[in-house]
Amino acid sequence: MRPTTFRWLASSTPRKRGFTISIAGLGTLVFWWLALPLPFLFGPLAACVIGALAGLPLAGSGPISQWMRTILGVAIGASITPQVMAELPQMAASVALIPVFVLCIALLGVPFFRYVYRFDGVTAWYAAMPGGLQDMVLFGQEAGGNVRALSLIHATRLMIIITLAPIILTQGFDADLGAPLGEPASALPAHELAIMALAAVIGWKVAERLGMFGAPMLGPMILAGVLSLTDIIHHRPPAEAILAAQFFIGITLGAGYIGVTLADIRRDVAAGVFFVLILSGLTVIFAEIATRIAGGRPVDAFLAFAPAGQAEMTVLAIVVGADLGYVVVHHLTRVFLVISGAPVAARIFCVGPPGPPSAK
Repeated sequence: MRPTTFRWLASSTPRKRGFTISIAGLGTLVFWWLALPLPFLFGPLAACVIGALAGLPLAGSGPISQWMRTILGVAIGASITPQVMAELPQMAASVALIPVFVLCIALLGVPFFRYVYRFDGVTAWYAAMPGGLQDMVLFGQEAGGNVRALSLIHATRLMIIITLAPIILTQGFDADLGAPLGEPASALPAHELAIMALAAVIGWKVAERLGMFGAPMLGPMILAGVLSLTDIIHHRPPAEAILAAQFFIGITLGAGYIGVTLADIRRDVAAGVFFVLILSGLTVIFAEIATRIAGGRPVDAFLAFAPAGQAEMTVLAIVVGADLGYVVVHHLTRVFLVISGAPVAARIFCVGPPGPPSAK
């Protein structure tokens, strides 16, 4: 592709997004042709990471990624059945481990970023928090942290966990990644498809108006959960919609590396990689404890404690046939604790703006 073509693409965000989707589609086809696992997730992810590192004019999927999260929100909500509600007391002991899990991550992560990689206090604090990428970057930015470092550290955390998790699931737990994503759209009642579509839009916008965190996913989840519990819907969104959600999640993760430099890789990405090793050890320990005290399946416990995003873990829980309710309850608890508690704890422990010799 000639430089003039690059300039033409780079001059318009819609053109860059169209080019990114084309690159992601090519990655999907390659993964499909090679019979690699989860081609609709890892194909776009790999293609976008390679394209970003090669300096191609890529762009994130923008509002489309929000729409895709509404699909996963409805999928989770539709899985909240009376049977799942009846099992909630059995999850209490396992869910009670989440605050301890988050505390251990902070106790190990903050000193790691502060004293090993010499980030300033604010950046170290929010880099260690196992919350959503956008939330942690926003909190860090408001507190005066290094936005670029936070973006790359959390993007690296999410990418590595979502990449390694299927390997761990298949090799360590002998899980099958071929569980049905759902029924095809043609097999679902038309009125339920319409109700689920309305639940996605209304749930998102109402949650957004109320200022709820993760509104595109949490709002549809709550509304679809109510519809499921009241016997109005009986199916998850169609398989085609789940595949589309995988595709754009892959793009979003890969696009986190747009504009990355060699210096970024040596410092921020490397810090993210080593931090994932710390997280992996803690995840294994707490998943084992949860399995022993709650008596659940090891696969469910691993997915429940793996500190990636709700969207990514929802996809993996679906493809391995895990207990979606169990996994989601744990992730919602973790994300709620981090989002509501991290800024408050930062004030309590006097995590202030960085001094002159910052992370970069």
